[in-house]
Amino acid sequence: MTLQEPTSMDECVYFTNRSIGKGKARMWVFREKCPKCGQALMGKPRDPKTGKPKIRAKEYVCPSCHYTVEKEAYEDTLTANVQYTCPYCALQGEIQVSFNRRKVQRVDEELQKKATVDALRFTCGKCGKNIDVTKKMK
Repeated sequence: MTLQEPTSMDECVYFTNRSIGKGKARMWVFREKCPKCGQALMGKPRDPKTGKPKIRAKEYVCPSCHYTVEKEAYEDTLTANVQYTCPYCALQGEIQVSFNRRKVQRVDEELQKKATVDALRFTCGKCGKNIDVTKKMK
């Protein structure tokens, strides 16, 4: 199975390129067509003055028919494409998973405390261990 790679960031809802221990993961999520009209790709609403998308918007809007969907409802229907190198067995693989972030506990190296973070979890195709791509925190 070969995954289709994005040609520009305008096609993506989410894109990241991360190193995970000794491995790495490259993940992208394509925008999908409007469920109502099926013509245009759904996207964040645009600012009328600048024409740029509103980053913190809580909904996605179709530019042609102006159909609106809540952010959580829209993102739950999306599929994430992942190219990864497993940090445990060094397998280079590809996988498609649903774009649902879950709460995962992990140990913070700096503070030596357990912390709960949002992560997208998938399993390695060879060793079966879980690999987490955490949400970028500030």
